[in-house]
Amino acid sequence: MSFKPALVIVDLQEDFCPPNGSLAVPGGREIASKVNYLLSLPFALKIATKDFHPQDHISFASNHPPPNNKPFESFFTIKNPLNPEETDTTRLWPDHCVQGTPGSELIPELEVAKVHHIVEKGQDKRVEMYSAFADPFTNPTVSRSKLADVLHEAKISDVFVVGLATDYCVKFTAIDSAKEGFTTHVVGEATNAVDPSSLDEVYKDFDKAGVSLVGMDSEAIKKVKELT
Repeated sequence: MSFKPALVIVDLQEDFCPPNGSLAVPGGREIASKVNYLLSLPFALKIATKDFHPQDHISFASNHPPPNNKPFESFFTIKNPLNPEETDTTRLWPDHCVQGTPGSELIPELEVAKVHHIVEKGQDKRVEMYSAFADPFTNPTVSRSKLADVLHEAKISDVFVVGLATDYCVKFTAIDSAKEGFTTHVVGEATNAVDPSSLDEVYKDFDKAGVSLVGMDSEAIKKVKELT
């Protein structure tokens, strides 16, 4: 397959950015200039994803009874609504990126006019969905976005993932991209983590999944620049 790269910008939304985001990632807004630089390059496809939750989403601590409903601290085991024997344990979060609220909007610093598609995720209240492709359940999967279809239909070979947050939605999006058969790269300087101390483990997970961690000046990015 010929080299045909796509840029996937994960969840660069108000609620994930300081100063007012309910689930602000440290330095989240500061990566916009790097993402915009990448948007200026000749990627065949440029996609932005959005967390787009209903108010009663299962990942919100506010939707669980005390005492196990502390944002960032409490965990909850979700059963696959289509197969209760399959479970996934997730951290509970503050309400964030609720449909129709300012917090769900892409940040104004992002040059959205250069984006070809916006993919919404996390709309099924019953399941967590860090990956922009699908929820974590596999037997069967409950909720799937249109991201894989858009990439495959465009005959994309390589996916470059940037955005927020490295240790959650970027990580799972990149790993699922590799599972979908795309050569997958995470551009390190154009991501930030909820917990920077987790990055060593995240990078090990990338390595296991065949995801490459690249820099803004890497050979992979230079290859994109050379496209016409």
